Amino acid sequence: MVNMEISSMDCSTLKKLLAEAALQCLILDCRSFFSFSSSHIMGSSNVRFSTIVKRRAKGSMGLEHIIPNEEQRCRLIAGKYETVVLLDDRTIDLDLLRKDSTMMLAVHALCRDPRGSRIFFLKGGYETFSSEYPEYCSKCSPPVGLSLPLSASSVPGSADSNCTPCGTPLYDQGGPVEILPFLYLGSAYHASRKDMLDALGITALINVSANCPNHFEGHYQYKSIPVEDSHKADISSWFNEAIDFIDSVKKNGGRVFVHCQAGISRSATICLAYLMRTNRVKLDEAFEFVKQRRSIISPNFSFMGQLLQFESQVLAPSCSAEAGSPTIAVLDRGTPTTTVFNFPVSIPVHSTGGPLNYLQTPITTFPSC
Repeated sequence: MVNMEISSMDCSTLKKLLAEAALQCLILDCRSFFSFSSSHIMGSSNVRFSTIVKRRAKGSMGLEHIIPNEEQRCRLIAGKYETVVLLDDRTIDLDLLRKDSTMMLAVHALCRDPRGSRIFFLKGGYETFSSEYPEYCSKCSPPVGLSLPLSASSVPGSADSNCTPCGTPLYDQGGPVEILPFLYLGSAYHASRKDMLDALGITALINVSANCPNHFEGHYQYKSIPVEDSHKADISSWFNEAIDFIDSVKKNGGRVFVHCQAGISRSATICLAYLMRTNRVKLDEAFEFVKQRRSIISPNFSFMGQLLQFESQVLAPSCSAEAGSPTIAVLDRGTPTTTVFNFPVSIPVHSTGGPLNYLQTPITTFPSC
């Protein structure tokens, strides 16, 4: 039995709180990143824990893991939230949940130090609330893309470059795709189409290549990352710089378009790193999220290895030993390891665990993608 001061809240009560006292109510959504991204209660925050963090915390999670948003965390510590409501997909009784579930870990952490707030869980979870009060829920619209004529020669404002082959390959078709409302992904051809960029409200570009030109330097802000699509290239050394650049543009209300030659390997890797660090999600989650929007992404095998190492860093920021050495982290779990090919850093592979879905099929890349 759950032995703590936490009660259930029905959906009608939460709806009333949102209508009358939304600023005094903190809603923590304990569902997966994918579920939260597709639809959630407006104003709620997503709570996620990595396996590494769970194991090292041994059931004792800090507020920085429960409430990743610093502003909300400060408000809770200052006692400005009268009510904290936790929810998952459909739970109606906390006693039915596993002790190591995200919901229960969050409940225990908050009840240890409620800061004067009353702690509730939403009976019936998001499924019940969204069916009864859909007007209080935010559903993400399909990713925004753009489809303009592919002949650049007759379009004013287009760069007269050699980036567009006559056959119009798959990666140049359509237009840039929206990864997040302020982040877009596409090819060098898309980057040469000022009409496309202006139509999407792009204000800055990240050029992840050593040879694609920056066509409109007098019009947009550019960040160049001169990396080749090679197994010897170290793209991870650019992750934090690229992430900071994207965040700075976002903070100023702008939009960033990330491209390489084909928008398949190098630029996709940068977008994956951004999602992983800013949303604290695993590589497989970020990969599926981006692939749903641009189906042809396929970072080269070395880049995938560097992203796996980055995953261990961003999901366990307080565990310096594990973050610096994925191999040590896996050996600590007693799991046999091997290494894959010749990455810049040896990346362990679980010989008995479930492999990552996107590594089960051959990874194909286009030349200079």
